[in-house]
Amino acid sequence: MVESGDALEPASLVELSVRRLRHEILSGAFAPGERLIEEQLTARFGISRAPLREALRLLGQQGLVEHLPRRGVRVAELSGDDVDGLFGLRDVLERYAVEVALPPRAVTVAAHDVTGLAAALEAMDDAARTGDAFAENEAHRRFHLALVDLAGHRHLMRAYEPVLLKLQLYMAANLRLEAEQRDPAEGVARHRRLYEAVATGDREVALDALAGHGARTYIG
Repeated sequence: MVESGDALEPASLVELSVRRLRHEILSGAFAPGERLIEEQLTARFGISRAPLREALRLLGQQGLVEHLPRRGVRVAELSGDDVDGLFGLRDVLERYAVEVALPPRAVTVAAHDVTGLAAALEAMDDAARTGDAFAENEAHRRFHLALVDLAGHRHLMRAYEPVLLKLQLYMAANLRLEAEQRDPAEGVARHRRLYEAVATGDREVALDALAGHGARTYIG
């Protein structure tokens, strides 16, 4: 949360407002469907309405907020069908990324290719050990971005990032339920298996691991 007097710097009001609001939405500070009151946000951030409205417009493009005619702005809500469709789309895009990154009969992947995956996995493990659910979700996002980035396909990444961001909204809404139902180490172990499969450089091994990764679970 933003403390009193913690006003944003004027040089990048819109960018910082986007970052601050996105963090609060994805950490569960704002619940899906909750209205975002301009007067309250401008007072907390120490900014005028113009940069705030631009920040909300950008967040709307990202699918994190919804602008309702004559009713203002609220945090986006995802139906069960929305979530299922997003997970399905994520599956397709990640499979394509692995197919592009690992040519048939590839022997190995250069060590530098999987460093992003390794770093995200380590961060996920650290967050799980300390019980920091938001940090674990952020590391989870970084892991999947690193996976798709292996393809070196900027248009693919542009299509993929909004899908993952919207799924993170779903995850934020279920942080407490997930903490009650799943051992944090379970998610780390699942991602470690995928990492090790990709690191072999064998396309079929990696695709098999991806297919069994558990895309319909809370944290994917």
